[in-house]
Amino acid sequence: MLVVKCQTLYGKTKKVKSDKLIFRPAVYGIITKYKKILLVKVRRTGKYFFPGGAVELGEKNKNALRREVKEETGIDVDVKSLMKVQENFFYYDPEDWASHNFSFFYFCKPKTTNLIEDEKVEDLEAEKPRWVKIDSLKKNDFQGFAWKIFKKAVKIS
Repeated sequence: MLVVKCQTLYGKTKKVKSDKLIFRPAVYGIITKYKKILLVKVRRTGKYFFPGGAVELGEKNKNALRREVKEETGIDVDVKSLMKVQENFFYYDPEDWASHNFSFFYFCKPKTTNLIEDEKVEDLEAEKPRWVKIDSLKKNDFQGFAWKIFKKAVKIS
């Protein structure tokens, strides 16, 4: 049986047998306006990540991304181009499950910009959507590999 090293929610590593992994494709939006980027906080760590989440069976990536962004931020987006695909092995400590994950990061253009009130966010892990000044962000502000994605995104956009 293959054993895989997974990154935990809290930045540690955990070895997991491959037959315990679930396959979880996910989509995330890189959404900017006026030198700000739209981010959400990870509820359990307080770190920033991009709005998005799991693709449901039968759902196309772009439809999943529009749905996830709406649930987590309240805004509508036009999904533009694929920026990066990130493979990740992830262990979710709070619920003791692990996944083999492919995360698709897309550049998006906001069609609306007014964010949903914090208490109306429809997500178990994402909260507090904010437009954050790009030049104010540091590596320690981000969850997991999000800093690498952020650096690449702001160089390209």
